[in-house]
Formats: sequence, structure tokens, C-alpha cells
Amino acid sequence: MTKRLSRLVIASGILSLIFAATAAAQEFQKSYKLAAGGQIHIGNVSGDVVVTGYDGDAVIVKGFKEGRDSDRLDVEDRSGEGRIEIGVQYPRHCNCEASVRFEVQVPRSVRYDFDHISSVSGSVEVSNVSGRIHATSVSGQVRVHDVNGSVNAKSVSGNVEVEIRRLEGASDDMKFSSVSGNVDVRMPSEIDADVDMSSLSGGIKTEFPIEVSKERYGPRTSARGKLGNGSRRLQMSSVSGSLNLRRS
Repeated sequence: MTKRLSRLVIASGILSLIFAATAAAQEFQKSYKLAAGGQIHIGNVSGDVVVTGYDGDAVIVKGFKEGRDSDRLDVEDRSGEGRIEIGVQYPRHCNCEASVRFEVQVPRSVRYDFDHISSVSGSVEVSNVSGRIHATSVSGQVRVHDVNGSVNAKSVSGNVEVEIRRLEGASDDMKFSSVSGNVDVRMPSEIDADVDMSSLSGGIKTEFPIEVSKERYGPRTSARGKLGNGSRRLQMSSVSGSLNLRRS
């Protein structure tokens, strides 16, 4: 009986430590009621941002702090009427070893304006949502997939991958770019767009009827063409990466 009691006490202690560690890591969690058309702005400095659609009726934002100096960071909630705005504040003149990972759950059936989903040093991923999406990273991959709406996505030193299931917003221009990464975009076959693709030192491939040409004197490759009525502009560019425009 004594040994059994000791084991239970030890197990209980271990579980308490696990729960305490989990609670300490998850420093921010808040739920928001946001009507269709509302804006969502998640701006991170160091760490990934992951936005995922789910079968719920509220936008849930979770922030997980990591690193030796994580207690010196503040997750700032600057949300207001019709807008969710979350950011991270670092102390001034701090060479901090700290980051935040944001996980955002969004009702998949509601159209929102994701006007700024970004990270300076981290990857950005958006999936299974509807609306206007702007996703950016400076030193990380940007991946947007299985979405309905219009998308703008860019990275400075990472790949950009986009897959649009259904296009919405006929007049919304779209731009996909990377300085030192590949850009891979999948679009519905019935897209109406004036397409402009350009890569300084990478190849271009497309499954759409667009003519690809290479400069006679120089490494630049480009492609231009009008699909359907050309009701929107679609630009793709990379300095040192390849471009691929395919059918979804």
C-alpha cells in the first residue's frame, strides 16, 4: 500500500509539472467574436505564425513564448471594433533570446480580411480560410493553401507556396514574390487575369497558355499573357529563384 501511494504521489507530481510547464509556455490566449469582413492583423517579430480554419464561431489566438528571455516579451492586444490586432513588444536595446509562436483558429466559413499576417524571423502558414489574405515573412517560408479568396504573399529569403481553391473578389490584384526563394502558385483553371512573371536568374514554368521568353543577352526569364477577360493583375517574381504557375 505504501509503495502504491508513493507511486501515485510521484505520478501526480510529474503531471503537475507538465501542466505547469504547458501553462507557462502558453502566455496568451483570447477568443474574439468577429463579423464577416472584419480585419485580422497578426504581426510577429521572431517565431512562426500559423492560421487555420476550423468549425467554430470565434477567432481564437494563442501565443506561446519560448527562449531564455521570454519573460521580457509582451504580447500586445490592440484590437478594436471590427478588427483583431496582435503584436509583440520587445524591450529597447535588448539582444533577447526569445520568440513567440502564434496559433490562430478562424471560422472556416466566414470571409475575413487578413490584412497583415507576418513574421520578421519565422515562417507564415495560412490554410483552410476564406477572404482577402496578405501573408509576408522576411526570413522564413510563406505557405498559403486550401483557401477561397484572393492572396498576396511574399518572402525575402524563403520560398512562397500558394494554392487557391476558389477565387473570389474579381477585381483584387494578386502578387507573389521572393528575393532568394522559389515561388509556386496553384490557381483555378477558369482564372481571369493579366499575368506578368519575371525571374532574374531562375526558370519559369506554367500550365496556362502564357508565352515564356528568355532575354537574348542576360539571364532574365519572363512570361506575359492574358487569361480569360484579364480582370485582375497577377504578378509573380523572384530574383534568384524559379517560378511555377500551375492549375489547382
